[in-house]
Amino acid sequence: MSELTTAARPYARAAYDVAKASGEQEKWTQMLTFMAAVAYEPTMRALLDSPALSQQQATELFVSVCEQQIDEHGKNFIKLLIENNRITLLPEIVALYQHYRADAEGTIDAEVISASEMSESQLSMIAVALKKRLGKVVRLTLSIDETLIGGAIIRAGDMVIDGSVRGRLNKLTTALTH
Repeated sequence: MSELTTAARPYARAAYDVAKASGEQEKWTQMLTFMAAVAYEPTMRALLDSPALSQQQATELFVSVCEQQIDEHGKNFIKLLIENNRITLLPEIVALYQHYRADAEGTIDAEVISASEMSESQLSMIAVALKKRLGKVVRLTLSIDETLIGGAIIRAGDMVIDGSVRGRLNKLTTALTH
C-alpha cells in the first residue's frame, strides 16, 4: 500500500497546487472523486487494461465518460495519468489530495464508530474534545457497529481511541494470557 501512496503523492500534490492556485479546491475534490469512481467501475477497468486500446483512445474514452464532470485541467490530468500508466492510482490520489486540503484548511475528518446511536450533544462534545487535542476543526461522521457491545471507537487521521467494551475485553484477555 505504501508503494501506491508513494507513487500517488506527486500527482496529488500537483492537483492540490493547481486547485489552490485557482481557488477551486472543492471543484477538484469533486472532479477527483468522480474520476476515481469512473476508473474503478469494472467495465471501465477492463477497457483501460485492454492492450487493444492505445493511450490516446483510453484518454478519449475516459474523458468522454467524465466530460460533464471535469474541466480542461481535469482532462489534462487524466491524460497525464494514462500516459504514465497511473490511472489506477486515482483512489490514493484522492485520499492524499483530501489530506493536503484538510491540512491547509486546518480541518480533520474523524469517524466515530459507536455501539448505538449518539445524540448531537454527545457528538458535539467529542468534536470539541478532539479540536482541543488536535488543534484542528473536526468534521465527524458516525457509524454504528453493534458488535462493539458498548462505547465507541474514534478515528482521526493516524489516531485511534478505542473506548469500546469489545476493545477493553480484548485488552483484558491479552493481559490475562501473557
